[in-house]
Amino acid sequence: MYKQDKKYVAMFSLLLLSLTLGMSFAHAHDDDDEGERQQRNERHDQHRHSKAENDRHAVKITNPQLKEECGSCHIVYPPNMLGAESWHEIMAHLNRHFGTDASVDAATQRELSAVLQNGAGNRGDFAKGKPVLRISDTRWFRNEHDEVSDRTWRNPKVKSPSNCGACHTNADQGRFSEHEVRVPR
Repeated sequence: MYKQDKKYVAMFSLLLLSLTLGMSFAHAHDDDDEGERQQRNERHDQHRHSKAENDRHAVKITNPQLKEECGSCHIVYPPNMLGAESWHEIMAHLNRHFGTDASVDAATQRELSAVLQNGAGNRGDFAKGKPVLRISDTRWFRNEHDEVSDRTWRNPKVKSPSNCGACHTNADQGRFSEHEVRVPR
């Protein structure tokens, strides 16, 4: 019996050694995959589109009144990020604009409303039959930012999903390309 026990111990030791070596090789292979992935990501990050290519996709904000009134508090959000109904609702309640009184005179309100509604997107995002008032509440936004962690949104340098410029380095120029995203640490 003693001889047979030694045989089992030897077989068990050999099996344990094989498993340990196998796991070490698998882990080393996984590290190589991670290293390769990181190199690909770094190459992708180093790849820069030409300024002309980035500008081609930019949403140009040309109305000086829009730049002045809206841009005095936040980036001027491209009109196509919300539907016409959403812009109408936002402009109708500027005295309660997300916790701030952003009221303007009637002529300016008509001008801004026209610019926003004429450039509006047709995303059709509605919540219970009402227009979506926050770009960050649209299906499009949620899909585009689904990989952003709660921790990132809470980062003091980001603060909230409405702070596009925290990550989109050229948001103020209407450029929201993934190639120009730098998430603050």
